[in-house]
Amino acid sequence: MESINITNARDNFYKLINNVAQTHIPVLIKGKDNDAVLISADDWRSIEETLYLTIIPKMVESIKQSANEPLSDFTPLEEVEW
Repeated sequence: MESINITNARDNFYKLINNVAQTHIPVLIKGKDNDAVLISADDWRSIEETLYLTIIPKMVESIKQSANEPLSDFTPLEEVEW
């Protein structure tokens, strides 16, 4: 994770936002008394979704179980009726 002081972050905020959105590398903004992390909106939505899925009872176990099943057990995408 990159780190930048708050003065440089303020001076380069537009560029910082674009860079974080393109690279998906968070930036630690160091303040005098507190720090903050800048991440892209897409990355934040992904984190929120992951956190949500982990609170659903047995969801993590279900995902792990599915990951261990052979692909031949699944219906090919071409055969799925939408």
